[in-house]
Amino acid sequence: MRIRARLIATAAGIALLVAGCGSALVSTGGADQPTTLQVFAAASLQGPFEELGDQFESVHEEVAVEFNFAGSSTLVQQIQEGAPADVFASANSSNMDKLVASGLSGTNPADFTTNTLVIAVPAGNPAGVAGLDSLTGDALNLVVCAPEVPCGAATEAIEEAAGLEFAPVSEEQSVTDVLNKVTSGEADAGLVYVTDAKKAGAAVASIEFPEAASAVNIYPITTVKDAGSAELGREFVDLVRSETGQEILAGYGFAAP
Repeated sequence: MRIRARLIATAAGIALLVAGCGSALVSTGGADQPTTLQVFAAASLQGPFEELGDQFESVHEEVAVEFNFAGSSTLVQQIQEGAPADVFASANSSNMDKLVASGLSGTNPADFTTNTLVIAVPAGNPAGVAGLDSLTGDALNLVVCAPEVPCGAATEAIEEAAGLEFAPVSEEQSVTDVLNKVTSGEADAGLVYVTDAKKAGAAVASIEFPEAASAVNIYPITTVKDAGSAELGREFVDLVRSETGQEILAGYGFAAP
């Protein structure tokens, strides 16, 4: 069974695992329930991680993988505030560093993939965006990620590398929100990851630019200290980093770390 959630769901009254039974079942009020593995992951990872979650559940029949997809900075804050997480996958190193500095990393973080930005425009490119220079005009409805979000930090690095100053009409808390505004026609252009533009298919056109190489996002992953399902968390991290995990990530446009 797959439970997908954007918001954190807390479950009360879950009893301890039955010792020595070799089962992943837990008991609540006399009724057996599957063990839940809580995975907090950057919004850009939704596609491949849900596929990895299906694979994980297929070999752990009594485990349900519950995902919380959001901006990495939001996820770190939630974990710091006590949200129940077993695994954290960030879209950049700086937000993972915050988790480590808080003493909340269960293991040493490991880099597992990379991603770069492209300009996404609605199908047909109605505003005639030609490249990065087009993103500086006040007449263009440009949407980007907020600076504290990994895609926002990468956007700032690209501005600096290109010697430009963009003029966004809004700054979003996740790359998914940026993409949604482009596909809905609310924005003329947005800076999103290659993987997000690929996921959108024919709804957007992608415009590549050489400065993207100066802002490659490296994605690290770790278990969370004192997690409720620590061993399962380590197994999920191993799956992400395995050959199978890397093939799935590559299928969504991610690159090797």
